[in-house]
Amino acid sequence: MYDHDWDRIASGLVAGLRALAGPESRDRHLAELVGELSVRSEEFRRLWARHEVAPRMSGSSYLHHPQVGGMELSYEKLAVTGTDGQVLVLFHAAPGSEAAESLALLAQIAAEAASSEAATAEYGAAT
Repeated sequence: MYDHDWDRIASGLVAGLRALAGPESRDRHLAELVGELSVRSEEFRRLWARHEVAPRMSGSSYLHHPQVGGMELSYEKLAVTGTDGQVLVLFHAAPGSEAAESLALLAQIAAEAASSEAATAEYGAAT
């Protein structure tokens, strides 16, 4: 699934994890996770040792949906004020792209499913 850009994605995820951890993190669960990943993955050890820090607030992700297949989508993360660190993540496709067509197809599938459910509920209420 990520073969086409694995190095960039892995590097970005590890740098993003470092950004979430912060410079003085004392989170026991995070330490356990980093320890386990370091033991199991030479690549993770190498990336973690680079000490790169990069918050991931926007970028692109490859997502695979069982009904429409793979889509390269851009994302933006928006902090939700008044919450304890909640973030709203918005995914979108470039206009005219295959991903945009896939998202439009998903919207159509969802609308048809909602319409079918409403008709079934209406029929059930009438009987």
